[in-house]
Amino acid sequence: MDIMDQVKKGTTTIGLICGEGVVLASEKRATMGSFIASKTAKKIYLVDDRIAMTTAGIVGDAQALVRIMSVELQLYKIRRNEPMTVRGISTLLSNVLNGQRYYPYIVQLLIGGIDRDGAHLYTLDPFGGNTEESEIAATGSGSPIAYGVLENKYTKDISLEKGTALAIQALYSAIKRDSASGEAIEVVTITKDRYESLGEEKIKELRTSS
Repeated sequence: MDIMDQVKKGTTTIGLICGEGVVLASEKRATMGSFIASKTAKKIYLVDDRIAMTTAGIVGDAQALVRIMSVELQLYKIRRNEPMTVRGISTLLSNVLNGQRYYPYIVQLLIGGIDRDGAHLYTLDPFGGNTEESEIAATGSGSPIAYGVLENKYTKDISLEKGTALAIQALYSAIKRDSASGEAIEVVTITKDRYESLGEEKIKELRTSS
């Protein structure tokens, strides 16, 4: 079975850059073939103060990479007395993935956040391919549906609130048509001032306003 076919199974994650920051969103269904293994799977992880990662693919591989990156970033802060940039984090993670080419981590990742140079968003594949995205990105089995919504309504000057509402709309569109995506959703917004995980009421409010 092709590795990318495995990566595409069972999730939808979304990232987009807004005027004030970055929005990351995912649903919470985890599947094992046609079986729904979990309805509360976590797919967005905070790896630094203003930087987070979304995960698609094998859960154990994703969680191992989160642990590796969290330790490396803490060590970097101790040694350099400053946080690593989003580009630096994506490059480091790309090197980790590329170093496992024969026994790869079966994942597809988004890294988004704010550093001294502004807002950034990167996509990474299992072999360490690292692409900077200037606007939108989506991963997982529901990503083609999500892209249809995102590309139709995204604009470069979109506000954080409207961008968040757009990510929610795209995610729910994917959930409606992709059987491997479902249940509740998780949405985080990252600005230079704070990292915020949205509550259910706020998500519901933004969904009805979009």
